[in-house]
Amino acid sequence: MAGKPKLHYFNGRGRMETIRWLLAAAGVEFEEEFFETREEFEKLIKGGTLMYEQVPMVEIDGMNLVQTGAILRYIAAKYDLYGRNLKEQAWINMYVEGLKDLSDMIMLFPLSLPEEKEMNLDFILERATKRFFPVYEKALREHGQDFLVGNRLSWADIRLLEVILMVEECKPNVLSGFPLLQEFKARTSHIPTINKFLQPGSQRKPPLDEKSLETVKKIFILDHGMFLKNMATIVAEY
Repeated sequence: MAGKPKLHYFNGRGRMETIRWLLAAAGVEFEEEFFETREEFEKLIKGGTLMYEQVPMVEIDGMNLVQTGAILRYIAAKYDLYGRNLKEQAWINMYVEGLKDLSDMIMLFPLSLPEEKEMNLDFILERATKRFFPVYEKALREHGQDFLVGNRLSWADIRLLEVILMVEECKPNVLSGFPLLQEFKARTSHIPTINKFLQPGSQRKPPLDEKSLETVKKIFILDHGMFLKNMATIVAEY
């Protein structure tokens, strides 16, 4: 019998969190091995298991999987969360790629300079409510099902709920103008495996606090102001 997947990352959200969400929603138990210092991260790199000297990395089915998108697609396909055919997979890909654009902004937000924070938060909320959430509200309305694609749970639904909750941490009433997304959130949150992941004590990680942020900055050699440094790319793509 194959062992549990093992996730290698720091003890926080980052790019690993959506992998945790997908495994948890699939009902898959997993282990985590955290590195807490730059030296521990460099030891992992020198071990030769990181193809591009980057994390996340997931040990699963005898492989050391890297690159977030590749990991997610493997897990989604393995646990039947990736649609029934190529057309459904295309829709799932479009939905999750859009959500990645939004979640990346939120992930970078803690690295804002103090004088940039209000501007960056306004930018995130404007993009969420004017560009992204309307897409998913329309999709639910036109599809007429409980789920975004087909008539069963997929990776797209799991990702949408995760990002909704991320944006609500920035502004609790952000869904006030999106009744179908409100219903989707309530409905999807009660799926047993997801509901379990949402409970205190699960492997779901909290938002970065200042202490955790300082640890992450030291591990990955990051600096404040990264949100603004990436703004040119964000604006160019939209």
